[in-house]
Amino acid sequence: MRAALFVTCVNDALYPRTGVAVVRLLERLGVDVDFPAAQSCCGQPQYNTGYRYESEPLLRRTARAFAGYPYVVAPSGSCVAMIREHYPRIGARAAAEGRGNELADLAAGLVPRVYELTEFLVDVLGVTDVGAYFPHTVTYHPSCHGLRALGLGDRPRRLLAAVRGLDLIELPGAEECCGFGGTFAVKNPDVSAAMGADKVRAARATGAEVLCGADNSCLAHLDGTLRRAGAPLRTLHIAEILASTDEAATTTEGKHPR
Repeated sequence: MRAALFVTCVNDALYPRTGVAVVRLLERLGVDVDFPAAQSCCGQPQYNTGYRYESEPLLRRTARAFAGYPYVVAPSGSCVAMIREHYPRIGARAAAEGRGNELADLAAGLVPRVYELTEFLVDVLGVTDVGAYFPHTVTYHPSCHGLRALGLGDRPRRLLAAVRGLDLIELPGAEECCGFGGTFAVKNPDVSAAMGADKVRAARATGAEVLCGADNSCLAHLDGTLRRAGAPLRTLHIAEILASTDEAATTTEGKHPR
């Protein structure tokens, strides 16, 4: 099976370990992973702040970068939701304005092939036990896009529950937003910080060593809150846990990269 990694801007710029973990994990499961160098931003920051026309070239670039791949996998529910929900709307608007069907056709060709990592593992590869080993206590925060836009449901938790050595602790108020919300954190910093503090308080109360999520943008927000509080709890993308093995554990025991 062949798939392309859509690494996303946040992971490419700030969390490259997550992209490496996705490749290591998928290759371990027999997937031939490519990384199209032409990929760039999906256009979500522009689209969400009202620059709808400026997002059109990014739709075009993304669709062309991943043309020909049967599957496109991204470790970010946020960016996958942008493609699935908003690319068709961008295309429909362009067509309604008499600018042709190019964008609509590009969106239609791309959308069915794009998967968030955990749904690709569960729905396409048909696995929940990926052969991972991570001997630590973990609590899971579901991001809003994955939870509400993509409907990931219990897929991430099923994957975590199958990891050997991992003790999964339920997070109180898990379905509440962490307060990041992309530009929401910029426009409403006080509210965003308060929501992050609530989420961190709940996570610390579990006694877990690791706060796990499937979107590094949310984890960056929560990690900043944890750092300022001097809390020992560490954040980690689910891909890095699922990519962990017995051998990796012997070299990273007790170390949880932020």
